[in-house]
Amino acid sequence: MAQVALSSRWAVAPFMWRGNHSPTDKKMEGAKMNKNTLKISLRTLIVLMVVSLVAQGVAAQDAATTEDDSNDITGDIGMIGVGLALGLAAIGAGFSQAAIGSAAVGMLAEDGSKFGVALIFTALPESIVILGALPLFLQ
Repeated sequence: MAQVALSSRWAVAPFMWRGNHSPTDKKMEGAKMNKNTLKISLRTLIVLMVVSLVAQGVAAQDAATTEDDSNDITGDIGMIGVGLALGLAAIGAGFSQAAIGSAAVGMLAEDGSKFGVALIFTALPESIVILGALPLFLQ
């Protein structure tokens, strides 16, 4: 029974903080970022930001000058994209729901007072499908 409780604990909350990690930990010693790495990453971030802003400006200017309705989401390609968003979100939620649901049942079998936690973790993947259905209403 203890093995089921341990496995359900890690399956229900896989993204929770595990352990007491402090900056003086042996594993965390080499994790410091030196100044050169920080400078390079910040410069790269700034360059990518400028490139993306310029590209958005060019795309906005191009869209303003053309009076074509080819960018309308109601076209065939747009509907395929909406269907893909909903379908892939549902598949991903199904995969996560399978693992979380069985772990929640195991957790409730061990301790019935954790019903609220089990309900929250079981309902989280369903919100992914709701967000996947959002493009249906934005067309």
